[in-house]
Amino acid sequence: MTISDPVPQLRAVLTDDSSPNLALRFRALFSLKHLAVNGSTSAIDAIAAAFASDSALLKHELAYCLGQSKQFYAAPYLQNVLSNESEDAMVRHEAGEALGALGHEPSLPLLRKYKDDKEEVIAQTCELAIARIEWEISEQRNKEKLEQSAFASIDPAPPLPIDEDGEREKEGKIEKLKDVLNDQNKPLFERYRAMFRLRDIATPEAIDALASGLDDPSALFRHEIAFVFGQLSDPHSIPALIKAAGNKNEASMVRHEAVEALGSIADERVDAFLKEYAKDEERVVRESAEVALDMAEYERSGQLDYALIPNATEAKA
Repeated sequence: MTISDPVPQLRAVLTDDSSPNLALRFRALFSLKHLAVNGSTSAIDAIAAAFASDSALLKHELAYCLGQSKQFYAAPYLQNVLSNESEDAMVRHEAGEALGALGHEPSLPLLRKYKDDKEEVIAQTCELAIARIEWEISEQRNKEKLEQSAFASIDPAPPLPIDEDGEREKEGKIEKLKDVLNDQNKPLFERYRAMFRLRDIATPEAIDALASGLDDPSALFRHEIAFVFGQLSDPHSIPALIKAAGNKNEASMVRHEAVEALGSIADERVDAFLKEYAKDEERVVRESAEVALDMAEYERSGQLDYALIPNATEAKA
C-alpha cells in the first residue's frame, strides 16, 4: 500500500531552525536524501530549502546529500552555495565537492573560477572536483581496473586501480599507498585516490597508514581522513580520532568530522568524549557531538534505517 507523500512533513522538520533537536532534523534529511536518490525532485527542493538555516553543520550536510543524489536537478542549488562568498567556507567546500560527485560537467567553468580562491579549502576542493569530473569523462577511466568498493558513497576521488596481480593487503603495498598519500609533490587527486584505496583495504595496517594523513598541512585533507574513518567505523581508529577531535588548535571542520566519525563507530568507550564535545565552545563541534550521540544510539539499537519516518523511504514521492 502506498502511503501519503512524506516530503512535506520531512521538509517541515528539516527547515525548522527553531527546533532544539538537530539530530531529528538530520534524520529527516537522510530520509529526504533516500527519496532524492530515487528521483524525487520535491525531496531535492526540500533539502535545498534548509540552506536558509544558520547552522553551518546542517548546511554542509545538505550539500553532501545533494551531491550523493545523482540528480543534476540539484546542481543549480549547489552552484548558488559555492558562488556565495559570504557563506561559511565549510559549506561552500561541500557544495563544490558535491558538484564533483554529481559529475556535473556544466559546472566546470564555475569550479575553475574558484580553483584559486583565497580560502585554501575552497581552492583545493574545486581542484579535486575538476579532476574528478575530468576523470569521469576520460578514456583512462575505462582502462582502469577498480576494485568493487564496499561503500556506496560517491567519493571526491575514485580509489587507485588494483595491480594486475590483484594483491591488496601485503605490507609493502600498504606502505606504497601510504607514501602516495603523504607525498606533497603529487597531485591532490592522486593522493585522495590512495586514501580511498587504503579505505577499501580496511585492515588495521591500512587504518594506521590513513592516520598518518592527520598530520597533513591541509585541513581539507585531514577532514577527509576523519570522514573515511567514519565510513570504516572501526574501533582501531578511535585513538587517532579522539586526538583530532580533542585538539582545540585543530580546524573546526576537522574536529567536527572526527566527532561524527566517533559517533558512527558506536563504541561505548567514546560516549564520555562525545558528551564532553557536546559542551565545546565551537558550535560546529557541539552540534556534531549531538548528532554523533544520536547516531551512536541508533547504531546500538539495531534499527534498520536512520530516518525520521521508518516507512518514509517506501513512499512514492
